[in-house]
This record gives sequence, C-alpha cells and structure tokens, in this order.
Amino acid sequence: MGDTAAVRALLEETREAWDRGDGIAYGAAFTDDATDVTFVGTVYRGAKEIGAAHQALFDSFLKGTRLTMEILDIRFYGPDTAVVVSRGDVHKGRPKKLGKLQTYTVVRGADGRWRIAAIQKTKHNRLMEAFSFALQPATRPRTRN
Repeated sequence: MGDTAAVRALLEETREAWDRGDGIAYGAAFTDDATDVTFVGTVYRGAKEIGAAHQALFDSFLKGTRLTMEILDIRFYGPDTAVVVSRGDVHKGRPKKLGKLQTYTVVRGADGRWRIAAIQKTKHNRLMEAFSFALQPATRPRTRN
C-alpha cells in the first residue's frame, strides 16, 4: 500500500471507530503525545486521553452519531510526515452539509504505521467568510474547498 493510501486508510479507521462509538479504537489512531484541538477549543493530549474523552462523548452527547469526512488535500513533508485537510461533520441520519474543517498532521512511526500527531478542528462560518470577502475581496482564496 502506498503512503497516500495508508494515510487515507488511517483516517477511514478513525471514521469507522467513531461510527461504532469505539473510543479505544479512535484513540489508537493517535500518537502517544498527540494533540487534539476541538472546534470548541478543548485540547486533549495523548492517545489515551483522546480515546477516553471520545468514549465519554460516544456514551453521551455523541451517542449514535456518524462521522462523514471528505479529504481535500494530502501533502507529504519528507517520507514520514504528511498534512491532511478534510471537510466533515458529525450527524445522525444524513448530513445536510459538511460544516467543519480539520487539519491533521500524521506521522509514520518506527513500526511503519501512520498515526495522527495533531488535529485542529474548525467550524466553517460561511456568513463571516462571505462578509470578509465582500469587504476585502483580496482575502478570497484562489481556490475554494
């Protein structure tokens, strides 16, 4: 399996773990010293804490939810590091729109396995974005995701 396919498979593993409500499997996709910054600003550190926190969420607020993810870009920085940008959202039933963006830093460990070293999640605020573009057109990116 090539590196791009392996990184995609890693993120698919996290999606599947989320859909099962399996915090242990979700956390196992992260490095021992990983950082997870949620879209509300909570910072979790390390695979165990990330897995345990997500299990608590899966058992309560996020019970029965599914994760939808669309990878927008994968860029490699050397043989063992990649940055991934994706669009996604959590939902019950069918998602209406993918309203969050995620930036992942993934690394290949000494065991050859890719894991998430960091993730930053951001809620896409379309209204503020449109307002910014209207007031200052030069802030509009050349390509839209």
